[in-house]
Amino acid sequence: MFLKSILPLIISSSIFLFSCTNTEKEEVINVGFIPSENLEEVAKNAQPLVDMLSKALGKEVRPFIATDYTGVVEAFRSGKLDIGFLSPAAYVMANNEAGVKVILKADRGGKTFFYSAIITRKDSGINKLEDFKDKTFSFGDALSTSGHIFAKKLFLDKNINPSVDFKNVIYSGSHDATVFAVLNKKVDGGATFCNDTEGKDGAWTQFLKPQEAAQIKAIAFSEPIPADNVCISKDLKPEMAEKLEKAFIDLSKDPEGKKLIQKLYRIDGFVKATDDDYKSVREAFKVAGIDIKKELSSKSK
Repeated sequence: MFLKSILPLIISSSIFLFSCTNTEKEEVINVGFIPSENLEEVAKNAQPLVDMLSKALGKEVRPFIATDYTGVVEAFRSGKLDIGFLSPAAYVMANNEAGVKVILKADRGGKTFFYSAIITRKDSGINKLEDFKDKTFSFGDALSTSGHIFAKKLFLDKNINPSVDFKNVIYSGSHDATVFAVLNKKVDGGATFCNDTEGKDGAWTQFLKPQEAAQIKAIAFSEPIPADNVCISKDLKPEMAEKLEKAFIDLSKDPEGKKLIQKLYRIDGFVKATDDDYKSVREAFKVAGIDIKKELSSKSK
């Protein structure tokens, strides 16, 4: 029911974003959100953050909740977003195609990096990456950094080509969907995020009940991946960029703001970021054989 109620808001927000005038854009700050989990949860958790930002900036702030990772990239490319939350891979794409600038990256428990984890059920009989040959597998969004790109690199580094060596590959669209697909034996394994290499703080421990999470194990982890981030449009005025950066940092220090970003993307705080931080992500795109322009073009059709 909630999803039905928010869809008109999301659709109307999208229409506004793609029809607002330059004058309106100066009076309104448009913020983009990626769907790390289902649309309903992101929409519900984003609005209180939007309200706090509006109060801090003294301006109207409007949310744009994308249905997939490229939705935010496309909105930036069309000049309809001022600031947005992006995954590492989505940032690389948005930087290439829209010239967006990364200003902050997420801090979780004092870490500004995370991992891609390959998971399976404990009773699957799968114990190493090679065991996935002729098995079924779930990636997340095609442009998910941990849910696809670095996971694919993990397999390719072992001379395993998911497109050829797996029985079937699906793209679930989100981390929670991948975790539930593995839990419910819809697939033999999947790729998702983890904040450590012990499997104590991963998507399965966050989205599942403890007794369910206990049925899942991680059998491989990627190299550290630079954290997801906050990016701004190349057309944003410097003074507004400074205000937004300060607003996000202040937000993460405020007890109520901290609760909001923790609930939205499980972020504890923000630190400054630069484009150089994401060199490894660009390299992973190359190893995974993903053409940024081609991927964005196909998703936009």
